[in-house]
Amino acid sequence: MKEYCINLLKGIGMGSANVIPGVSGGTIALITGIFERLIHAIKSFNIHALRLLAGVRLREFAKHTDLVFLSAVFLGVLIAIVSLARLFDYLFTHYPVYIWAYFFGLVLASVYFVGRTVSRWSSGVVTAFIVGTAAAMAISVLNPARENNSFIYLVLCGVVAICSMILPGISGSFVLVLMGNYQLVAIDAINNRDMQILVPVIIGAAGGLLAFSHLLSWIFRRFRDQTISLLTGFILGSLAILWPWQRMEYMLDPAGNPLLKKGRPVVESYIRYIPERFDSEVIIALAILLAGVATIAAVELAVRSKPS
Repeated sequence: MKEYCINLLKGIGMGSANVIPGVSGGTIALITGIFERLIHAIKSFNIHALRLLAGVRLREFAKHTDLVFLSAVFLGVLIAIVSLARLFDYLFTHYPVYIWAYFFGLVLASVYFVGRTVSRWSSGVVTAFIVGTAAAMAISVLNPARENNSFIYLVLCGVVAICSMILPGISGSFVLVLMGNYQLVAIDAINNRDMQILVPVIIGAAGGLLAFSHLLSWIFRRFRDQTISLLTGFILGSLAILWPWQRMEYMLDPAGNPLLKKGRPVVESYIRYIPERFDSEVIIALAILLAGVATIAAVELAVRSKPS
């Protein structure tokens, strides 16, 4: 039961990260030491698992798929996404600099703690790190697409977002921002329990998760150091997305007024800037940023001090 609760909390951490544009649940999984186990458990849903299930050999099925572990993690993810969507909507509306600063600190610390798990820094590993950093920074400057609620596009959003969510350093929520559907899917649909939007996203996410877990497991098993280095680069590059001082630019209608969807202005892009004055807001933001760093350091300490 203790292990189940610990994995549940790790799942809550992953779910919390996945709600935030720019933060990856995969980063939290990597930091808390469950990333490889999570990928292997997901990919175990194969033909053999279906045969066990069809034969009602439930105990063997649960052992083969690491079902207790998966149920704890995904329950935690679900709890976090459902319960924190409204909270984060409020924080982003009223305290955007502070919430961005906290997650900037989380990700900044993650660069060090994930990178240190590389066994040997060869030229190939360094190259992978540079490529990952460049790729994530390139993604951060892309302009979001327009909102699209067609069934096929929502399925595609589910596929792309779930692959990004389990990949450290690439934020599934930010991918939804780029695809134009973050507000529609991560805020409105979850808060309003809009199943017309959520069902196709879930279909895409389930299929994408199973397929991508096999690919990622194969790559991780054969090129572990290069993969971790690439992911560390992704995490470093994603800091550009999380810069605390940014404002939203909204899409405009032909009359020059903000374009509204369900009563909300539609975000077109994020404009990042450097604060002109070192005022109380900057001081508080820096303190919160350091709190984010301290949070990841505390998580890492707790994981390393856990008896093996």
